[in-house]
Amino acid sequence: MLTGNDLRQKYLKFFESQGHQIIPSAPLVSEGDSTTLFTSSGMQPLVPYLLGAPHPAGLRLVDSQKCIRTQDIEEVGDNRHTTFFEMLGNWSLGDYFKKDQLTWIWQFFTEPVGLPKDRLHVTLFEGNDQVPKDEESFQIWKSLGVSDDHIHYYDAKKNWWSRSGTPDQMPTGEPGGPDSEVFYDFGTPHDSKYGKECHPNCDCGRFLEIGNSVFMQYQKQADGSLKELEQKNVDFGGGFERILAASNGDPDIFKTDLFLPIIGEIEKHSAKNYAENASSMRIIADHLKAATFMVAEGLQPGNKQQGYILRRLIRRAAFRLLRLDAPPTKAIPSIINAIVKIYTPIYLKESDLLKIHAEIGQEADKFLTTIHRGMKLFELSSKVDEKTAFDLFQSSGFPFELTQELAKEKGINLKEEKFAEIMREHQEKSRTASAGMFRGGLADHSETVTKYHTATHLLQQALRDVLGDHVHQAGSNLTNERLRFDFTHDKALTPDQEKEVEKIINEQITADLLVTQKEMTYDEAIKTGALAFFKEKYPAKVTVYHIGDYSRELCGGPHVAHTAEIGKIKIVKQESLGSSLRRVYLKLLA
Repeated sequence: MLTGNDLRQKYLKFFESQGHQIIPSAPLVSEGDSTTLFTSSGMQPLVPYLLGAPHPAGLRLVDSQKCIRTQDIEEVGDNRHTTFFEMLGNWSLGDYFKKDQLTWIWQFFTEPVGLPKDRLHVTLFEGNDQVPKDEESFQIWKSLGVSDDHIHYYDAKKNWWSRSGTPDQMPTGEPGGPDSEVFYDFGTPHDSKYGKECHPNCDCGRFLEIGNSVFMQYQKQADGSLKELEQKNVDFGGGFERILAASNGDPDIFKTDLFLPIIGEIEKHSAKNYAENASSMRIIADHLKAATFMVAEGLQPGNKQQGYILRRLIRRAAFRLLRLDAPPTKAIPSIINAIVKIYTPIYLKESDLLKIHAEIGQEADKFLTTIHRGMKLFELSSKVDEKTAFDLFQSSGFPFELTQELAKEKGINLKEEKFAEIMREHQEKSRTASAGMFRGGLADHSETVTKYHTATHLLQQALRDVLGDHVHQAGSNLTNERLRFDFTHDKALTPDQEKEVEKIINEQITADLLVTQKEMTYDEAIKTGALAFFKEKYPAKVTVYHIGDYSRELCGGPHVAHTAEIGKIKIVKQESLGSSLRRVYLKLLA
């Protein structure tokens, strides 16, 4: 049986022998790409080079890329969907094109991997009003021995690739092109509920897509047309786990050595077997694998963006373990150990274990209290609807998706849109009740609150000076009595650190620094080094406040003219808001 490590090496070595340079996997959190939370395909980090920028490794590249696709969270539970996966990729940056690519990928699948030729089907783009039918690829596949009944044409919804979808959905400047996909036929009986005839893109489970060669030869223009790129590229993406499943002759990717040790730990702690509990065990295995990789790259559970996805994955896994009667506090450490062992030393290190156990364990422990409380309340509900879900969320923090899953077991389908509507109504009432509050946590624009507001800039920079640049503001609340400031940090300030922060702030106040403001574009502001920690969409023009040469930050609230107007300050209290958030209280001295 082919192992995951065998397959990865076979692929990299095969394309290396064809003149490709092996490049390392990019980080899971996309660098310089704010359009997506995670790296979700092999080509994503390579877009600048696909558009013409020279790659330092040359024109032929190959890798195995770690990926996370958050849109697949709800799909996990079947035999093929995961949130974390690897994508095998090879690229031609204006070098070879269709003939070499299709010939090589056919050779790879049928020789090093050893897939039976008669089990492979291929698909092609049927053409539209802007791009012709892909007859060239048809002839290449024929020359390789693929029979006519194993070649299938589809429209742009199936055989066109860009990050944004079909040609009409592509934004101006986006590259894309027709593709040719390879499917493995497991030969399982067709389920007629998916249609009269079975075909590669049928959802019955007989066929599994294992690779996609994209011929990236077009770029979307401002007038909606497609213009051929001067540099025609090849972008291949192969589902690592799926190819491995095909090589084993079993459509269940969770029966490969990339998952079996993890499933084994779940079976051990639940005293249940995989065959009868496949969906739940798949969710647990996938979610904890994704969470392990995310924590290894420095992410922490939280309420926003990547941190929220991480928190959601851990919670869903913990919930499923409870449903299998597997104590999460015992099962999760064993599962993490199995995951790290599978991917050491390819991606993970044993030295990562302490951090991974701490972050995932702490989040799971906190959530267990919420789960137990929410489950009790759920069982007491005579009627279960979206209002029930909202009440559970408000009273105990019980996530909507878990109420949704429990309701589904009772045959009740809760609508996320209706839940969101109830949430919006509640928020609107809360806003009305708190009329008079200003944005940014200001109770008013009084002289004292204005002093506190300016002091938040000094506090934030002083915390960064003492604790490090990972510190950033996570919220604030200012009244005439005190300043409350939330920030990212994983432990309490020591007495010495607290004193040092106070000292720095009071030094800047004593220096009577001039406070100035300047309007500029967001990009200009960031280039000047201005801090901007909140990820809301900024307007075309932003205001940057300078406090001497000490602090530079995007802001919109009231400020003093000189720091001496603030007066001396003192930190009076600090507390924890979780594994990675702290809160400090600051007061002006009389």
